[in-house]
Amino acid sequence: MSVQRIASRYAKSIIDLAIERNELEAVHKDFTSLNRDVKANRDLYLLLKSPIVSVDKKSNVLKALYSQSFTPLTMSFFDIIVRKRREAYLPEIALDFVNQYRAYHSITSAKLISASAVSDELRQHVEKFVIEHTACKSVEFQIQIDPTIIGGFILEFEDKRYDASAAAKLAKMRTNFAGKN
Repeated sequence: MSVQRIASRYAKSIIDLAIERNELEAVHKDFTSLNRDVKANRDLYLLLKSPIVSVDKKSNVLKALYSQSFTPLTMSFFDIIVRKRREAYLPEIALDFVNQYRAYHSITSAKLISASAVSDELRQHVEKFVIEHTACKSVEFQIQIDPTIIGGFILEFEDKRYDASAAAKLAKMRTNFAGKN
């Protein structure tokens, strides 16, 4: 079975259980934290993936790191995952959980690249645009500053890319002028 399929099934099971127990927001916070920690700490990632490190040691590390701050439901889920020797899939499960949570709440991710700081007015306008062009109810933005686009912005969401940058317009003009020679 593929890693993505395993991760998707486990993520779905914990999200369904969290919804049933009315703990979805708390469990989402836990998995968002785990996802962030695994990305930021390569040692944690390698520990979870290592076939050499014992299951008991992995379980003890997870308990030491998270038992004080994570919900009992999340910790029980970790115990099951470790006992079934699926702890190597925890990074993928965490990522898939966050994605399924976004789908459950109709949240989409968008990346807004601008040459300078983005005003609240532009952000609200772009958010409205994304909501009108998707089936989502809200938008999580990742805002990036890139002075090489000169002016304007680039918007990416749901495999779409809208390039309203000055650099793109200049490149198009260059192509048009070069083609007319």
